[in-house]
Amino acid sequence: MYKRKTKDITLQYYNQKCRFFCQRYSSRRSDRYTESVLSRLEPGAAILDFGCGSGRDTKYFLEHGYQVEAIDGSEELCKIARAYTGIPVRQMYFQDLDVREQYDGIWACSSILHLKKTELRSVLKKMADACVPMDGSILLSNMASMKGCETADISR
Repeated sequence: MYKRKTKDITLQYYNQKCRFFCQRYSSRRSDRYTESVLSRLEPGAAILDFGCGSGRDTKYFLEHGYQVEAIDGSEELCKIARAYTGIPVRQMYFQDLDVREQYDGIWACSSILHLKKTELRSVLKKMADACVPMDGSILLSNMASMKGCETADISR
């Protein structure tokens, strides 16, 4: 199990500023990128919202008929996402993902960018392992950057 340091600045920020974060980003969703990802999945596919934050994207996926499981590292954001989406939201660290072939896609919108560079390869491997094989498996990850959002497919 991933052991976090006592003073994890990122989680402290999200736990303390969760209301501000939710207000600021609750209406910011790029339909262009979301639809690009969803077009690769079958209707009703299983999606893991990996770092769901306020639950904004989780709710969108649910409203469009997908089976969604949501996790976030911030206990306070999990509470907000649970209330907003109406589904259980598990508090979990990215490093603790430990399932195989469970999801058709993983949505990681502006979330795994919080990982240390030394942790990224391991977490990406866990994400790939968590995806159902589909002609090689597909991992859907969307990360915001200064240039906008990018979508990447990663095969095992």
